[in-house]
Amino acid sequence: MKQKYTVSGQIFYKFDANGFFMATNLEVFTDYLQKEKKYSPHTLSAYVKDVTDFQEYNSKNFNQQDVVLVEYVQIRSWVVFLVESGLSTISVNRKIASLKAFYRFLLKTKQIEVSPLLKHRALKVSKKIQIPFSEKEMNLALGEFPREEGFEGVRDRLLIELLYSTGIRRAELIGLRLDAVDFSNATIKVLGKRNKERIIPVLSVVLDQMRLYLKERGDLEVVKDGGYFFLTKKGLKLGESFVYRLINSYFSKVSEKVKRSPHMLRHTFATHLLNNGADLNSVKELLGHSSLASTQVYTHNSLSELKKIYVGAHPRGGNDSKV
Repeated sequence: MKQKYTVSGQIFYKFDANGFFMATNLEVFTDYLQKEKKYSPHTLSAYVKDVTDFQEYNSKNFNQQDVVLVEYVQIRSWVVFLVESGLSTISVNRKIASLKAFYRFLLKTKQIEVSPLLKHRALKVSKKIQIPFSEKEMNLALGEFPREEGFEGVRDRLLIELLYSTGIRRAELIGLRLDAVDFSNATIKVLGKRNKERIIPVLSVVLDQMRLYLKERGDLEVVKDGGYFFLTKKGLKLGESFVYRLINSYFSKVSEKVKRSPHMLRHTFATHLLNNGADLNSVKELLGHSSLASTQVYTHNSLSELKKIYVGAHPRGGNDSKV
């Protein structure tokens, strides 16, 4: 009888040329994440690597190949190993989250009756407040910083403008399709996490930059990935490392902050909107968050700004040294 795994009505299986079932638990789990959960390639790769790392550790240190027989003491040993190897608490928790998802899948497919991670508690993480770029730094970067001409100069500036003015993620920017830009309605359509689409308004000044970029883009000699909006000078889709290096390099010239990444522009976008009166629900929709809890992380900086305004405006604020 051919084996098959059924999850939420979908069947995941793999057979060889002779009709024999040949999928490992990890392969079937990968199919499940890709087909049913619709995880992005980046997220999928991270999950698979985390589970594979644990399997290799378990095999080496406990001489055990079958993940179905794993007990919590083995997982706890791996956690200790990861911490002692210098991995951050956040990274350790992320790896365990991947492992939890894997064992939840084994529960769904009735290969185990109880998850070995049932009573696991995540390691405590000290909260670090991320300081966004100030409005002064952004004005310096986009206003006073010299404008470079030509395709790459126009593209790089637009890339920064779009990240800051829309708050889109790096992956969303890279994956932006040419036909997803609606100049008549001044919007872009992006594909977010778990393949969720959302429409985001675009400022007129940014639309002008987009038109200029497309004019330069039209002069490229070779275009191989023409369906994507942003391209390299060789006509290829941009890579994630390219975008990170660009932002880090660009802002190192106008800011002394250590954290200079594409995500900091998203963080800056949200903080500046909240500081200037935008409501939390609107920012949540623009960012593509599934819940307000994800958006509330940005309210700390907004509250600091609100305190300054409050102290400066209240008649008795001049005597308040605690705020």
